[in-house]
Amino acid sequence: MPKQKIVYIISNINKALEFEWVATYLNKDKFDLSFILLNPVKGTELSKFVQTQGLIVEELIYRSKKDLFSSILKVIKILKKTRPEIVHTHLPEATLIGLLVGKVLGIKSRIYTRHHSTFNYDYHPHAIKYDLFANWLATDIVAITQNVKKILTDREGVENDKVTVIPHCIDIERFDSVTEEEINGLKSKYNIKSSSRFVVGVISRYTEWKGIQYIIPAFKKLLKEEPNALLIISGGKGGEYKNEIQTLLKELPSKNYLEIEFENNLFALYKLFDVFVHAPVDQYCEAFGQIYIETMAAKVPSIVTRSGIGVDILKDNKNALVVDYKNSEEIYSALQSLLVEDKGLKKQIISEANQMVRKEFYIKKKIDLLESLYIRNYS
Repeated sequence: MPKQKIVYIISNINKALEFEWVATYLNKDKFDLSFILLNPVKGTELSKFVQTQGLIVEELIYRSKKDLFSSILKVIKILKKTRPEIVHTHLPEATLIGLLVGKVLGIKSRIYTRHHSTFNYDYHPHAIKYDLFANWLATDIVAITQNVKKILTDREGVENDKVTVIPHCIDIERFDSVTEEEINGLKSKYNIKSSSRFVVGVISRYTEWKGIQYIIPAFKKLLKEEPNALLIISGGKGGEYKNEIQTLLKELPSKNYLEIEFENNLFALYKLFDVFVHAPVDQYCEAFGQIYIETMAAKVPSIVTRSGIGVDILKDNKNALVVDYKNSEEIYSALQSLLVEDKGLKKQIISEANQMVRKEFYIKKKIDLLESLYIRNYS
């Protein structure tokens, strides 16, 4: 059987491990994989990595809707030359362009991965029509959680058989291989003192639906019992909710919180935390929520609300402490529980969470699911 030609079309991504893993591990004896990347600039980290794997990558400049028509023409030209059996698109611009061109050219299998759930319903209602158009153009849709599949089937009327759930994965071995040198390097970089006995970690953009505004008051209350506690918030000081978050942070002593705009060594960053907190404000605002499984792989106990993949995997008092949405008091109570380590609760959560994530979210499992989907579409 000849190799199956697959073209990945991706927009507005500089670097993403998920795509790097596909480029690395997808069976090269069965699949002839290539990439079309649409970004404001060329020479992205993803492009460089794909080329190291010996794969073809085409980079197109896409800055705004003004580039839509020219990008469509360029993608038509590339796909006419490549003649793939499958196009697999990711993120809005790539999905609109890739699926439309695929339909026009009569490409048999047109797949897109839905990376959001109710985001457009909640924040960009004008964009819902594009989601519905993509659903119609696609022959198959990959949902990253059962939550996303439910939105597609129940709210948008997509046939159940058209949707395949393939969750994201993580590099568990990289979490296992973090060294003391890496950890101490971050402590030195951010001047984290040994007197910070209880470190509470948050990794999140400064956006309203992430729920940081409910974490800070809980931490403030905890300081009365543990005055040397440290709150570390990493991931995006420039979000649209920046002013509100920083107003709340000013209520804390400056020595008790640390803002990190971006840390490249995410694996070591998790190791700085004694507990991790993530509190999205409803079930659907997270489409997936990679940090749910990252913190489990890092062996850090978590206090969380159920959203995205959390709806599928969280078990209260077993692999996490689950709290109600928008509830600072419950977050505070959960922090208290983990502060008292002699109960053994922390050890239990770490063990069960780590076992679960190793079983369900390893790289090979995702690659196997993708290959099964592609083979099904080729037969």
